[in-house]
Amino acid sequence: MGAQKSIHAGKAKIDINVDLTHKLCQALLVPPAFRHSSNLLSQVVASLCVKHPNLFGNSEKLDVLWDKGLCDSNILIAYRKPRPEWLAQKSFIIQHSVSPEIGVHGFPVDNFSRSGSGSVNLCRFSAGLDLSEPSSSNWSSTTSIKFEHVRPLNDDGRSIIRDLDGFPVTCSGTTHDNMVVLKQESNYAMASDHSFSQLNFQIEQGIPLMSKWLIFNKFKFVASKGIKVGPAFVLASLTGGSIVGDMAPYQAFAIGGLNSVRGYGEGAVGSGRSCLVVNSELTVPMAKSLEGAFFMDCGTDLSSGHHVPGNPALRKGKPGSGFGVGYGLRFNTRMGQFRIDYAINAFQQKTVYFGLGSVTS
Repeated sequence: MGAQKSIHAGKAKIDINVDLTHKLCQALLVPPAFRHSSNLLSQVVASLCVKHPNLFGNSEKLDVLWDKGLCDSNILIAYRKPRPEWLAQKSFIIQHSVSPEIGVHGFPVDNFSRSGSGSVNLCRFSAGLDLSEPSSSNWSSTTSIKFEHVRPLNDDGRSIIRDLDGFPVTCSGTTHDNMVVLKQESNYAMASDHSFSQLNFQIEQGIPLMSKWLIFNKFKFVASKGIKVGPAFVLASLTGGSIVGDMAPYQAFAIGGLNSVRGYGEGAVGSGRSCLVVNSELTVPMAKSLEGAFFMDCGTDLSSGHHVPGNPALRKGKPGSGFGVGYGLRFNTRMGQFRIDYAINAFQQKTVYFGLGSVTS
């Protein structure tokens, strides 16, 4: 049961979406600690979008987005001032989000097929500037600099400095971490009728403007290749990354889950300073908007789990590496591709996933 409504207020457009059916799918994936709530509003998934195309009369754009999930929320405010096409496009962005940190602090259950709550949630506030460079050939790039304030919370919404095992959840050892992050992201994409190639590089540098602010370098890449073989389509992707310098546990690479190694809960394979994940998938058309899929995923933390402060992976009993195989269905709709996956992990435990979008992100 859901509802959608669009309202025009002058030049601004307001989109409202309330969805009560999403909780039926999420009930299979969200840990019980988040599902059992006496508050009816906690079971509502909703979004609100306000767009103004001409805020001050010079084509300035203002977007205000609010999303509420079963156990998370996100508010994004973006202001864009038009510039000539040959110059970098600037966007001023303010964001506030609250979400459970299951990938690192959650614990595996049911033979690693699900992840339970670790009672650690992250409240993030960030403000900064994005610069999108003009695209040249098949390459595009974005540079951003932003201030981040990260505050861990317990399930009651109170600030914490340690997890349930008594280990620090921040790098500073206080109730919050502050950092200024300079990020460079580059994308390469090339497509034809029978294949496509995609490459994404991300580099983040923590700048210590204050003595206790985090200084680190984090690198991540995603390489994907797709080839059409007759009516079928073969997709393979490789994801990797590493971080050096100061590090809070929540910055670790979480391995396992729908967009990582299927057959495992979120982060149930491992969480380390480094990671390497391989995804492969074969899709075969079954009807006009329906495809069948067969896939195999594997991932590892490259034995870097013990380098994460507090070693949460070892304390939660995560293996550090794993693989999953399975099959699924792909429904192509106007809103995107809706996926249902049935996967089996290395411990012969079965998991069903529901999701929107592609395998890699």
